[in-house]
Amino acid sequence: MDQLRALKYFVKVVELGSFTQAAKTFSVPASSLSRRVADLEKSLGATLLKRSTRAVSLTEIGTEYYQQVSSLLNQLEQSNEAVRSYQTEPMGTLRISAMVGIGREVLIPLMDEFSRLYPKVILDIELSDELSSVGRDDVDIAIRGGYAPNDRVVAIRLMDNQFIPAATEQYLQQMGTPHHPSELSQHKGLYYRSPNGRVPWLSFIDGQWQDVSAPAAAISNAGEWLIEKAKQGDGIVMMPRWVLSPFLHRGELQELDFEPPLSASQSADFGVYLIYQKQRYHVPKVKAAVDFLVARIKHATWG
Repeated sequence: MDQLRALKYFVKVVELGSFTQAAKTFSVPASSLSRRVADLEKSLGATLLKRSTRAVSLTEIGTEYYQQVSSLLNQLEQSNEAVRSYQTEPMGTLRISAMVGIGREVLIPLMDEFSRLYPKVILDIELSDELSSVGRDDVDIAIRGGYAPNDRVVAIRLMDNQFIPAATEQYLQQMGTPHHPSELSQHKGLYYRSPNGRVPWLSFIDGQWQDVSAPAAAISNAGEWLIEKAKQGDGIVMMPRWVLSPFLHRGELQELDFEPPLSASQSADFGVYLIYQKQRYHVPKVKAAVDFLVARIKHATWG
């Protein structure tokens, strides 16, 4: 039995929910594909699929087997692509997932230049603040804010993701300018909500980290809306410096200085990271994108 072919047949049947549709994908008779899957089950001594006249579904052990096998086949295909593409021109579809803010403000403006440099690469860019995995989500490159991931991937720190507080001169004249974190209890907070929840305002006071968040006036994952509310004098907003920098330069917002300073994290590793699987770097389209983005973003001045 050709086990690799049988595994591919099995995975495709699960994905499409049909022996007939899976057979069309491989251009083989449905009966031939069905026999190979049956031989696979026989060799394993387990029933992987529940068959009926209307549908095909996984058994309990079949579900576990599918998860393991599909991951292995994906890794095998990536390795095959790396070998086939070695030392060739960058081409094909490049899938990039980036968080919304960094995607709009930094990534998208750069990718027109990338397309001019590598016209045979088709860009497939998804902007989402949901967490993603370059191993499981069919993504070549991910750009995420937070901490360096612990899983088996390469993570290059592109830029700092330090959150800073800012408000309008009008708001500060009305409410007073706070200088110590304890004074924030008398102010209004405009809070960014990440996939992990509301980003807190922290300060290292008397040898320990303390939550010094002001009473909330608004909470959202829509950073543009929070900035607009801050510009209207509705409160203090705390977001990454690279996000607020244009508004600070135009004088629309003023950065607030606290002693001790405010932070959104207790860790110094808080940053924006470019993430990819190590073996994928040998694929020309991935190598070209990684080198390009690191050169354009990491060495630029933000804020």
